Amino acid sequence: MSSISAVSAPDPRYPVGKFTPPSAYTPELRAAAIAEIAALPEKLKAALSGLSPAQLDTPYRDGGWTVRQLVHHIADSHSMASARMRFALTEEFPPLPGYNEKLWAELKDSATAPVEWSLQILEGVHARWAMLLSGLDNAQWQRGITHSERGRMTIEQLVQLYAWHCRHHTAHVTHLRKQMGW
Repeated sequence: MSSISAVSAPDPRYPVGKFTPPSAYTPELRAAAIAEIAALPEKLKAALSGLSPAQLDTPYRDGGWTVRQLVHHIADSHSMASARMRFALTEEFPPLPGYNEKLWAELKDSATAPVEWSLQILEGVHARWAMLLSGLDNAQWQRGITHSERGRMTIEQLVQLYAWHCRHHTAHVTHLRKQMGW
C-alpha cells in the first residue's frame, strides 16, 4: 500500500521561502540579483494588472497588509535600500537606522493612495539602482552599512536580500490572485 502525502500550500507569509544568504557570492549571483531588481517594476505591474480597488484593498494573507499597502511598502523599502547603498558607497560602514514598517504601512498614504504612485517611484528608483549596481567594482561590493537591527552588511549581502525581497512581495500578490481565482 502506498502512502499519499499531502502537498502543503506555501506559507502565505513566505511564498518563495525565507531569505537564505548564498554560501558564496559570485559575479553570476550579482548579475542575477541586479536583473531581479531591474525587473521588479514590470513584474509587479503584471501581478497587479486588472485588480479592482476592492481587490487592492484585500489583505494578501490573514492579518497581513492589503495589496495596496504592500505596493507602497515596496516603494518605501526599496527607496530606502537604494539610499542605504549610496551611503555605503560614500561613507565607511555608516550606522543607519531601521524603521517601523508596520507603522509606515498604517499611514494614510500607504492605506489609501493609488498604487500607480508607488509604481512610478519604483520605475525610477529601480532603473537608477540597477544602473548604480552594474557599475560597481569588486572593492565597492564589499563596502557596506551598519544596520541598527541587522548589524554590518555589505552591498553584496544587501543586493541578494533585496533581490529576494522583489520576488517575495511579488509572490504575495500572485499567490493571493491564485488563491482568490482573480
